Amino acid sequence: MQAGIAVALFGSGEGRSTYVPVSTEVEAYTPIIQLYANQYGIPEYTDIIKAVMMQESGGQGTDPMQCSESGYNTRYPHAPNSITDPEYSFDVGVHTLADVLNMAGVESPIDLDRISLALQGYNFGPGYISWALANYGGYSELNAIEFSDMMAAQMGWAGYGDKAYVSHVLRYYPVGRLFMGEGNTAMVAVAQSQIGNVGGAPYWSWWGYNDRVEWCAIFVSWVADQCGYLNAGVLPKMEGVLPYIDWFKARGQWQDRDYVPLPGDIIFFDWESDGLADHVGIVEKVENSLVYTIEGNSGDRCAERCYPFGSVPIYGYGLPQ
Repeated sequence: MQAGIAVALFGSGEGRSTYVPVSTEVEAYTPIIQLYANQYGIPEYTDIIKAVMMQESGGQGTDPMQCSESGYNTRYPHAPNSITDPEYSFDVGVHTLADVLNMAGVESPIDLDRISLALQGYNFGPGYISWALANYGGYSELNAIEFSDMMAAQMGWAGYGDKAYVSHVLRYYPVGRLFMGEGNTAMVAVAQSQIGNVGGAPYWSWWGYNDRVEWCAIFVSWVADQCGYLNAGVLPKMEGVLPYIDWFKARGQWQDRDYVPLPGDIIFFDWESDGLADHVGIVEKVENSLVYTIEGNSGDRCAERCYPFGSVPIYGYGLPQ
C-alpha cells in the first residue's frame, strides 16, 4: 500500500525528483529476494533489497548484490565481482543488508533517517555506521563525504565508495521518494559548509593554481568533486562559465530564467546584460518567489545570495542528472 501511495503521488516515469521503477531483471528475482528476506528476518524490506540491487547491478551479472567483499562471503575471494553464483550473492547480500539495518536501529520501512544510515553502511562497510553514530548521531550527506575522504586517505586510494549512495538507492525505493526532498541535497550541503570562505584558496589550489584566479566555476566543480560527481560524470570539471553552459545545452539539460529550479541546480548569471553569462553558482532553495543561491567568488567570498524568481541577471540553469 505504501508503494502504491508513492507511485500515485509521484508517478512512475523517470525524472530528477520522481520514483524510478526497478528493472524487469530485478523484478524477476522477487521470489529469491523474499526467500532470503524471510531467512534473515527482514521480510518487510524487500523493496529496499530491490532498490539496492538496482543501484548495484540493475539485476545483471553473477553477483547482482555486489557483495563479494562482505564478511559473510566465505566461498569466493573478497574482490569485486568474484561471486559467480547469483543465488549465493542474494544470500550474502541480504544477510549483509539485514546486519546494517539492525546496526542502524531501523524500525520500519519508512524510517528513512536510519535506513539512510544503513544504506551508506552497506556501501562503505559497517564501520561507517558506528563512526557516524559516535561522531554525528547518524547519517548526513556531509559526513558520508567526510568518511569517504578519510578512508581514501588512509588506504592510499583515489576514492572510497559512493559518496551519494543513499540518494542513488532511494530513487528506486517508492516509499523513500515520498520522504526525500527534491533536488540534489548533497551539492547544497557541501556548498553550505563553505559559506564564509574568503579568497577561494581551497578551490583554485585544488584546481592546480598557485595564485588566485577567478573561481566561481572552479567552486562549483570543487563541490561536485566532493560529492563524487566528477568521477561519475554527473557534472564536468570546468573553470570557465561559458563551457559549463555549452556542456549542459549539449546534453539537453538546460532551462532559461523562467524555469523553477530545484536545490542543487546550477544557476548562471549575465551581470553585464550582453547576452553572455559571466558568473555561476548553486541553487540552495526557492522560497517566497526568491531563488536562494550559494556562490563562490561573490565579492571574493563564498556567500549566500537571493534573487527574485525570473529576474534579469539570471541567465539560465543547468540541470545535473
